[in-house]
Amino acid sequence: MPRTFAYARVSTLDQDPDNQLGEIAAAGFQVAPHRVITETVSGSMSILQRKGFARLLDKMEQGDVLVVTKLDRLGRDAIDVSTTVARLEKMGIRVHCLALGGVDLTSSAGKLTMGVINTVAQFERDLLIERTQSGLARARAQGKRPGRPAVLTADQQAQVRDRIAQGETLSAIARDMGTSRQTIMRARDAERT
Repeated sequence: MPRTFAYARVSTLDQDPDNQLGEIAAAGFQVAPHRVITETVSGSMSILQRKGFARLLDKMEQGDVLVVTKLDRLGRDAIDVSTTVARLEKMGIRVHCLALGGVDLTSSAGKLTMGVINTVAQFERDLLIERTQSGLARARAQGKRPGRPAVLTADQQAQVRDRIAQGETLSAIARDMGTSRQTIMRARDAERT
């Protein structure tokens, strides 16, 4: 007989996972209290770095069922979710997501749903890269230098190179100019590029 587990995650301490557990119960899933894992952790953290989820993986066996209310409970992005579902499927664990109508993500319909989600996520990533590249090209065309502004002015960079030529140490120059040794090294190397 398959055992049913529930995983509920909230991002902040002022949030309560009880709403998620109530949704799971209302959907007809009966989960014994010792098979419920709740944790408070940011959604930006990979699921494999979450202590609660690691405990869940230790408890689950082939044939078990994992229920979550939404896909974002399982990972920080579509790729993380897809990887997690694939890993659970290899372990013989079925994953049900209530937000997708309770579909088992390891079933044929669930795999189709995950494929669509992954395709949309890849499309969004590609669009973001295109917009970023377009913005950088536009900035360069306008004569703007991408990245952080230089800490030292051109005159200060020339002073750095002169002081290095006179034998001063990078650390001494950095202390005197109130900046880091790395900034002094960048100023030294700027003339070479």
